[in-house]
Amino acid sequence: MTLTPHSDVCASVTSSSVEVKRVRFVLMSGLRERKKQRTYRVVSDAAIALFLEKGFDKVSVAEVAAAAEISKPTLFRYFPTKEDLALHRFADHQDEAARVVVDGRADGLSPLDALRRHFLAGLDRRDPVTGLSDDADVLAFHRLLYGTPSLVARLHAYVKRSEEALAAALDGPDPLAARLAAGQIVAVQRILAEENWRRIEAGESARKVLPGAVAAAELAFEQLSTGLRPRF
Repeated sequence: MTLTPHSDVCASVTSSSVEVKRVRFVLMSGLRERKKQRTYRVVSDAAIALFLEKGFDKVSVAEVAAAAEISKPTLFRYFPTKEDLALHRFADHQDEAARVVVDGRADGLSPLDALRRHFLAGLDRRDPVTGLSDDADVLAFHRLLYGTPSLVARLHAYVKRSEEALAAALDGPDPLAARLAAGQIVAVQRILAEENWRRIEAGESARKVLPGAVAAAELAFEQLSTGLRPRF
C-alpha cells in the first residue's frame, strides 16, 4: 500500500506519541524507584537512631513507624523483619562482590584479582565494610550489630545471598565449585573485616591498623589464590 502524505503525518504523530509515552514511563519509573530508596533510607536511619539510643530489644516496630511517620503495615512492606531495619545498610553490599567480578572481567582481571584490588581499595578509603573505620557512628553501629544476637543471626541471610550472587558471577562450568569458591571468598572478607573491627574496638586507630590490615588481606588472597587457581 502506498502511503499518502496524510498517512505519513499520522504515522509520524503516532510514533512521536509512543516515544513521549515511553520517555514518560521511564521517568516515572525512575522517580518511583528514587522515592522507594529514599523511604528505605529514612525509615532505616530512624530505626538505627532509636536502636542506638535505647537498645535494639527495647524499641518496638510501632516506635520506629511513628518516628518515620509511616504506618506499621507500610513499614512491613519495606522491611519484612525488625532486624532488616538495622541491616538495610548491608543490602547494597549483597551483590557487591558479584559486581566486582563482572566489572573486573571487563578490565581483563581474574575474579580473585578483581576482588583483591577492590578490598585493598576499600581499606585505603576506610570503607566500613572492611571493618577499617574508627568513625564514632560506624563503631556504635558495629557494637549494636555484634552485640545483638538476633541481628547477627539475621546477618547470615545477607551473607548467604552474597555468596549466591558471587557464585553466579563466577560462572564456572561446575556450579558446586563456584559455590565452594564463593563461600571461601565471602568468609575471608568477613574474617578480615571482623579482625579490623576488633582491633579498632580495642582502642587502635584505623591509621595504625591499616598496615597490618593490608598485610592480612594480601596473605588471605594469596592463600585463596593457592587453593582456587587456575579455575578462578
